Order: sequence, then structure tokens, then C-alpha cells
Amino acid sequence: MHFRALPSCLLSLLLLAFSHLSQAAPRNCLVVGISDGDTLTARCGRIGAYERVKVRIAAIDAPEKAQPYGQRSRQALSGICFGEQALITEVDTDRYGRTVADVSCNGEDAGSRMVSEGWAWVYDYNHLATRRGGGLFKLQERAQARRAGLWADPQPTPPWEWRKHQREEQQAQPHWGGCRWGGLF
Repeated sequence: MHFRALPSCLLSLLLLAFSHLSQAAPRNCLVVGISDGDTLTARCGRIGAYERVKVRIAAIDAPEKAQPYGQRSRQALSGICFGEQALITEVDTDRYGRTVADVSCNGEDAGSRMVSEGWAWVYDYNHLATRRGGGLFKLQERAQARRAGLWADPQPTPPWEWRKHQREEQQAQPHWGGCRWGGLF
């Protein structure tokens, strides 16, 4: 049996169609918790069959709670989504088992709003933001130019750098059987 090569345009269309088929159907959920500026908990499903889902908003990264602007970022996401119906479209699952998804609250993309208000960075993991046309980068540039949110700081620390520094600092701490000798003397 012989197969002829598919024209590249037809192959591209097939790949695009399969990528859309593999994306989960959007779920309508109630946002019941906000962990930080890029993570929320939603209750999905029907009465008696609810499922709690931890959701990491796709293509953004917000300051950690203990990081400068962390609490303000969390409050901003809470103002956008807490107690609201959210349309959650799963994109992936992260290494912590959280659903990575596009989240829309009140018909507005939560990730775009967080970036445009200056409470989150674009996080181009797997080039997701780039593949989507780069609109988030433009929103981030505008927020920087306006010195909105965390951009009021002339050199805010991106969360991935802050987390790395925290890990390095923790690894540098001496431990002897779970006891820190410095606190004893």
C-alpha cells in the first residue's frame, strides 16, 4: 500500500483540528477560593456531584503571597473572580496536579486583566503566550509604561526568580537533625 505525502497546508489544517479536539470543553464553575494572583479554586459540576478544582491561570505568573505585591495581586484576582461564575477551559496540568486553564469571569479573561492591571507577568511556558499572537506581551508593555500595579517598582522581581532565590537560600541554611543551632545560643 502506498501513501502520497499530504500537502503541507492540509497537514497543518489536520493538526490544528486535532489540537482543538484535544482541548477540554469549557466548564462553567463557581470560584470559591483565591490562593494567589494566578491560582484559584473552583467548584464545578452539579448539586450533589460537585468537584473542587485547583486552577492555575494559563500564560501568567503572579507574585507569591510572601513576595512584594503578592497580597495585592491576590486581592486583584479576588476582585475579578471570587464568588463569580467562571468559564474554565483546560489547557494542561502542571507538575503539582493543578489544572492549567484559561479563566473567564463575567465574560472577561482573568489572565489578560491581571497582566493589564500590572498584577502579573506574562509567563510564556511552552510559548503559549507567543503562539496566541503575543497580545499578553502588549498588555504587559502598556502596564509597564503606565507603572501600573507591581510596575510602580522600578525593578520588580519576577516570581520565578524570587522562587529560585528562596530555594537557594533554603538550601544554604545548615541543618543538624532538624535543629538550627543559631537559635540556641
